[in-house]
Amino acid sequence: MTKLIVDGKEIEVPADYTLLQACEAAGAEIPRFCYHERLSIAGNCRMCLVEVKGGPKPVASCAWGVRDCRPGPNGEPPEISTRSPMVKKAREGVMEFLLINHPLDCPICDQGGECDLQDQAMGYGVDTSRFAENKRAVEDKYLGALVKTSMTRCIQCTRCVRFAAEVAGAPEMGAIGRGEDMEITSFLETALTSELQGNLVDICPVGALTSKPYAFAARPWELGKTQSIDVMDAVGSAIRVDTRGREVMRILPRVNEAVNEEWISDKTRHVVDGLRTQRLDRPFVRENGKLRAATWGEAFAAIAAKVSAAGNKVAAIAGDLAAVEEMFAIKALLASMGSANVSTAASAAFDAKAGRASYIFNPTIAGIEQADALLIVGANPRKEAAVLNARIRKAWRGGKLKIGVIGEKADLTYRYDHLGAGTDTLADVIGGKHSFADVLKNAKNPIVLVGAGATSRADGAAVLGQAAKLASDIGAVKDGWNGFAVLHSAASTVGALDIGFAGGQGAAGADVVFSLGADDVEIAPGAFVVYIGTHGDRGAHRADVILPGSAYTEKSGIFVNTEGRVQMAERAGFPPGDAREDWAIIRALSDVLGKKLPFDSLAQLRQAIFKQVPHLMRLDQIEAGDVAGIKTLAGKGGAVDKAPFKSPVEDFYLTNPIARASAVMAECSRLASGQLLTAAE
Repeated sequence: MTKLIVDGKEIEVPADYTLLQACEAAGAEIPRFCYHERLSIAGNCRMCLVEVKGGPKPVASCAWGVRDCRPGPNGEPPEISTRSPMVKKAREGVMEFLLINHPLDCPICDQGGECDLQDQAMGYGVDTSRFAENKRAVEDKYLGALVKTSMTRCIQCTRCVRFAAEVAGAPEMGAIGRGEDMEITSFLETALTSELQGNLVDICPVGALTSKPYAFAARPWELGKTQSIDVMDAVGSAIRVDTRGREVMRILPRVNEAVNEEWISDKTRHVVDGLRTQRLDRPFVRENGKLRAATWGEAFAAIAAKVSAAGNKVAAIAGDLAAVEEMFAIKALLASMGSANVSTAASAAFDAKAGRASYIFNPTIAGIEQADALLIVGANPRKEAAVLNARIRKAWRGGKLKIGVIGEKADLTYRYDHLGAGTDTLADVIGGKHSFADVLKNAKNPIVLVGAGATSRADGAAVLGQAAKLASDIGAVKDGWNGFAVLHSAASTVGALDIGFAGGQGAAGADVVFSLGADDVEIAPGAFVVYIGTHGDRGAHRADVILPGSAYTEKSGIFVNTEGRVQMAERAGFPPGDAREDWAIIRALSDVLGKKLPFDSLAQLRQAIFKQVPHLMRLDQIEAGDVAGIKTLAGKGGAVDKAPFKSPVEDFYLTNPIARASAVMAECSRLASGQLLTAAE
C-alpha cells in the first residue's frame, strides 16, 4: 500500500492504482469523459486533470499511476490537489476546448437530461467561449439497426472503439484522420455485428451515439423507472424498465457485478417493440377449425368440457419465459386431476432428484474470472448467453484462461482450441487421449461447461453424465471449487427444475395439453391445446383455446438464472385488454373445473411455493447444490449418439415470441444473416 495526501486527507491505496482511483477512494469527485473503469486507459480527454505538489503543470489523473508520484523532499507522502485554482482553471480550459466544435443541439438530442457533457459543463465549465470560428461538421455514419450516429457531437473519447475491441470482441470501430479532421467510424460503414453493440449508447458520454429504435420517443424525466431482471436468456441480467403510462419505452442495464456487470445484450435492450405488437388481448376459442373471440366464461367452459372427458390424461408444458408462480400453479392443478405430466421445453435431460448441483452453473458467472481452463461442450455462449460470453472473453484477455470447444466451430470473440464436433471427442478427453485433457487436469480451477446443444438432444442425459464424469475425473469438483457448469438457454428451466416441474412425457398420450407459452414445442394433432401466452405466435396457431397472459414486464414473477440465483422480475406496466396474470388465470380456471386451488393472492401462492422450496424466498442468493449429485450423474452412463453437437439457437435475435414480434429484432436478424449489409443497400 502507498500513502498519499489528497486534498489534505491522508489515505493508503494499492500501488497499482491510478491517481483518479486514489482520489475517488479519498472521496474526491473527478470529472472524466474518456476514462471508464472497464476499459483500457486512453488519456485523451484531459478532463480529469489534478495538481501534484511540486509539478509544473496539472497531470491527467487517469493515466498517472500512484507509483509514479515522488515523495516530498523530506520523504513525506505525495500531495494531490483536486480543487486548487490551477486545477479549476485547467478544467475550464479543457471544457472550453471540448465545446469549440460541439453543436448546441441539446433540445433535439436524445442524450439531453442524462448527458455527461451537459452535467460536467455545468459543474466544471465556464459560461463564455473565446472561440468565434465556424464549428466543423462531420458526416453521420451508418452502424446498423440499433445505433444512431450524430458524429458532429463526438468528442473523440474513443470509448466506443475500446468497448468494441475489448469487451464485445468485434473490433469494427476506429478513428480516421488527424487533429481536427479525426472521425470515429466503422470499417467501410457496414453494420456492427456484435450482440452487445447497444452498450455503445450507454458508454458514449455525449449524444454522438444514441439508440436508433428509441430516437425522439421520450425524455428521461417523463419515464417511470422499474428495477427488474431480463428473461431473454438464462443469465438474468439486471435491467431497468422505463415506462410512460402503460407503455414500455426502453430497457437499460443496471450494475450487477455478480451477473452482467453493466452490460446487456441487444435482444434484452431492443425487444421493447415486440411487447406492443401481435399481442393477445382477449380469449379465443376454436370452432369449426377457426379461432373466434370469446369471453372468459366461454373459454373456461370449453376447457372444462374437455378436461372432464380427459380424466388424468392431462399434460402441461412450460415455455422459455414462464415464471415459477404459473408453473407451480399449473402443477398443483394437474396434481388435483391425478396427473404429474409436467415438463418444460428444455429440461428433458435433467433429473431434479439428483440435486441442484447437477443442473446449475456451479462456478457462478463471476467465478469464470477465477478459472484457468475451460472446456465448452455443445454450446455457443455468444448466441445462448451473450453477456456471459463477454465474461469468458474478459477472463481470456487476462491471459491465464485456456479454452477448448467440443461442438460447432463458431466465432466466439476469443481464441480457443477446437477439439472436435461430437461425443467421440468428449470420450477421448475423458479417456485422456486428447492433449486438452492434460490442460484440464493441470488447471487449478477448471470448468466443464455443458450447453443446450448437448442437453437438448435425445441422448442429452447421457452426454450430461459424461460431462459430469469428466468434471469429477479432472478434479473440477473439490473443496472450494465446483467447476461443473450447465449453461441453460431458457429463463424458466432452472426454476422449473427447482419446483419439480419436469420429468413428464410432454404431449405424448395426453388428451388435454396446457401450454404456458411453449411456442417452440411441436404438439401432434389430436390433443386439445389450451395456450396461456402473450403473442400470436406458433403456440397460439396450434391452440384450441387461447387465454391471454402477461409478459415479463407486466407481472411480478420469480425466475432462477442458470447459476441458480433467485431473481424477481417486477411489474412495470399492465397487460393489454382482457389479458391477465398467468397464475390468476390458472386459479380462476381451477374454480370452474371444480379443483379450486388453495390460494387467492400472489402472496398466498408464494407462501405455498416457499413452504415447498424454501430457497426461492432468498432473492439474489444462490443455494449451492450438493456435489454428490454430480457424482450420481457421473455414474449414470447411457448410450450416446455420434452426431455432432449443434446449438439450438440458430438465430440469436428470434428465440422467443416477444423477439419474433419485434420489427427491430427482425431487421437485426436480416443484417446478421447478410441480407442487409451497408447503408446503400
